[in-house]
Amino acid sequence: MKKPTFLLHATVAAAALAAPLGVAWAADTTYPTKPIQLVIPFPPGGATDVAGRLLAKALEAKLGQTVMADNRAGAGTVIGASFVAKAPADGHTLLVSSGTTFTVNPAIQPKLPYDPVKSFEPVGLVARTGLILLANKDVPANNPKEFVALAKSQPGKLAFASFGNGSTAHFTGELLAHITGTQLMHVPYKGSAPAMTDLMGGQVPFAVDTVAAAIPQLKGGKIKPIAVTTAKRSTLLPGVPTFAESGYALDADTWLAVVAPRGLPPAVKAKLEKALAEVMEQPDVREKLAASGFEPGYQNGAAVEALIQKELPLMRETAQRAHITAD
Repeated sequence: MKKPTFLLHATVAAAALAAPLGVAWAADTTYPTKPIQLVIPFPPGGATDVAGRLLAKALEAKLGQTVMADNRAGAGTVIGASFVAKAPADGHTLLVSSGTTFTVNPAIQPKLPYDPVKSFEPVGLVARTGLILLANKDVPANNPKEFVALAKSQPGKLAFASFGNGSTAHFTGELLAHITGTQLMHVPYKGSAPAMTDLMGGQVPFAVDTVAAAIPQLKGGKIKPIAVTTAKRSTLLPGVPTFAESGYALDADTWLAVVAPRGLPPAVKAKLEKALAEVMEQPDVREKLAASGFEPGYQNGAAVEALIQKELPLMRETAQRAHITAD
């Protein structure tokens, strides 16, 4: 018996509609189809480079495709970030970078070659690291209350060192001054090592640095901690108090996130998020990140978007109030 014409037409139409969907679905499930480039916008050897290479190796095992760590340092992460922002949004070019790229640079550089929100598709946050206010061991202050009292007795004269103008340490020091109602003098250095050397030598009384950088010197008794700048105590320095415990609502840290160019296909993003989440559950990955001074902890792409949106206005307000500009 001959099929009714309308039924035949409906069957053909349904098949025609299903075919493109099936092809698209199949294409998405084959990702990745070639090696993945994981851009690290810092020089080799630093903590972010170590973390990036660790993630590249672990993601390679999860995705079944080569993941190449590619150092593209310069201009405070701008070179590497710009490269990724302009790459095809197919999931084969990724960036692992700190909050510097997404909230600090936009606060002090009005003409960036990328937009911190519109240019990137966050895949996930992988780790955070706190900062800490350190003191020369001969300074007559041992806790937040004593530090604030000392600073208020010398308005505008008490100096704090940072590892660079416009760095997270610089921003954190200015936030600290604002929250405590003090006036501090910023002394920028070109890197953590020279700042730490002058802190130990007494050329500067205080410094803001990462917890990771501070641990070796603290263990050697060459400097002393005042407090960490995060809301909760650092798991790496559980004996050091927070400013919040003394009534100063300071919560500042730096973080690492993996992002792709904006416009990532949903299926590709889902696969990347799943792979990254599984990688961050691996004990060896977490242990190695902790050994590099990071506190591992995965959050998805939506959480990274929210974090950037929250931090951007705070950083811009701080930069304007403290007159922080790019070098």
